[in-house]
Amino acid sequence: MRAFKTLLVAMSIAAPLVTLSSAFVSPAQAKEASIYSHMATAQPIWAKHGMVSSQEALATQAGVEILKQGGNAVDAAVAVGFSLAVTLPRAGNIGGGGFMLVHLAEQNRTIAIDYREMAPSKAHKDIFLNEQGEPVAALSREHGLAVGVPGTVMGMELALQKYGTMTMKQVTEAAIKMAKNGISVTPDLSTSLTGLKRRIAQWPSSAEIFYKADGSDYQVGDLLKQPELAHSLSLIAQKGSEGFYQGETAEKLVAAIQDAGGIMTLDDLKNYKVVERKPVQGDYRGYQVVSMPPPSSGGVHIIEMLNILEQFPIDKLGHNTAATLHLMTESMRRAYADRSEYLGDPDFYKVPVQALINKDYAKKLASQIAINKATPSSEVKPGNIAPYESKQTTHYSVVDQWGNAVSNTYTLNFSYGSGLVAKGTGILLNNEMDDFSAKPGTPNGYGLVGGDANAVEGNKRPLSSMSPTIVMKDGKPFIITGSPGGSRIINTTMQIIMNVIDHDLNIAEATAAPRIHHQWLPDLLRVEHTLNRDTIELLRAKGHKVKINNAMGSTQSIMVTDEGIFGASDPRRAGSETLGY
Repeated sequence: MRAFKTLLVAMSIAAPLVTLSSAFVSPAQAKEASIYSHMATAQPIWAKHGMVSSQEALATQAGVEILKQGGNAVDAAVAVGFSLAVTLPRAGNIGGGGFMLVHLAEQNRTIAIDYREMAPSKAHKDIFLNEQGEPVAALSREHGLAVGVPGTVMGMELALQKYGTMTMKQVTEAAIKMAKNGISVTPDLSTSLTGLKRRIAQWPSSAEIFYKADGSDYQVGDLLKQPELAHSLSLIAQKGSEGFYQGETAEKLVAAIQDAGGIMTLDDLKNYKVVERKPVQGDYRGYQVVSMPPPSSGGVHIIEMLNILEQFPIDKLGHNTAATLHLMTESMRRAYADRSEYLGDPDFYKVPVQALINKDYAKKLASQIAINKATPSSEVKPGNIAPYESKQTTHYSVVDQWGNAVSNTYTLNFSYGSGLVAKGTGILLNNEMDDFSAKPGTPNGYGLVGGDANAVEGNKRPLSSMSPTIVMKDGKPFIITGSPGGSRIINTTMQIIMNVIDHDLNIAEATAAPRIHHQWLPDLLRVEHTLNRDTIELLRAKGHKVKINNAMGSTQSIMVTDEGIFGASDPRRAGSETLGY
């Protein structure tokens, strides 16, 4: 496996293609392959001891500083998580939730920490329906009812106490300083605040923080101070999760949510629990894929799709050729159909995980795929087995000098969540309740269809696509990756894995390569605009309904090799950074 390349690399896809049977390769595909005869090398970041890859440079630097001080990967990951709440407010958070995979090298053990938000205890199946029984979008997106009980603070605390080596005060120090003293507004932050002003500024408590006193926008280079958030973080530094779920902060959170029409209570906050779960695991071409189990749908379906694709000679078909992308699309179509039927909170619904990731089931699905013809989604149903979720999630990856690794994805759901800051706290509140199925069979805000398994219920966790993933090689972490992107997270993460394992790309090349996405319904194959136009026409000729999109995802990935640690931040998002030492 190549970890690092310094020259232009000739990728002779045409030669391997002509050795395949005519069932796989047409003259058009052979012609298409010549387009890929050369590919410019993307150079990853190299480090010897440890590395942090995140979507915001200051947060990455905070994590690396912890590693330099002797902290382990978990210490650094918690520092990054709290720092992103200050520097990347549209997705970094303490008012949201997420998933963390922790690999402990000495024990050769991986733990899945589920700190996903929970529905308030009084939530019920019809909470977002009007008198006619139809979903009311505003109630689950820009309303007090949209807010799920946040899990981030307790998730970070559990990880730190059980698997870290530092104190909460140590790992929150950088975040508190940045919130108190201010951060320089980046082009990315300025653009996002300006673009989402209607939703954020409708709440006076939010407008006070994210816009100037005269109502004007922050410009690039301006100093953004968040003293109330600094105070909330200081309470966490002093008291741990009790400084968030009880006392002053909790009272202000509940008051803000109820004033906005919500039903969350102090007991809902006090009773929130983090759950440690067994990761979902599969094997792909000799590598072990370890990912997040339900209520994430990501791990199950990444493994399900890889199991399907393992039935085909992907490496010989070539990287991002129409032949390869066709097979990937057909596997995506089938996995997302299963997602709509079978995935939900495992504490409320028996999710058939082992059946979905069974190799024989994958062979059955693979046998249904026509090599040169798209299957209409109307003909694909959930298997007989024993618009999108917000792209404004964020992912980060960490590796330390001892071989421990953390893959963490967390979110507020929409960019800036509900847009509501709880007055006096500086804390942006999520709108994760929109991730439930407001009505079975009805798409949510981003086109995802769900059923009874993901219906609203008190104390239940909504289904998520977040997919923090660690790929193991010879029992040790090899690829640590994940992405924001809502429903596209699953497919984005899978493509990073395939780019490295099937196509022998280094981690930077794997990150930069054009991406595709299909989610069963709507029946559209979304492709990034950088995908070759001839390839797009070949896909259309196979019957795919192709829609050209802008960038999808923002992976933050690390690859551990015998030559050292290599990492890459996705160029699709401004402001991200991978650093090592």
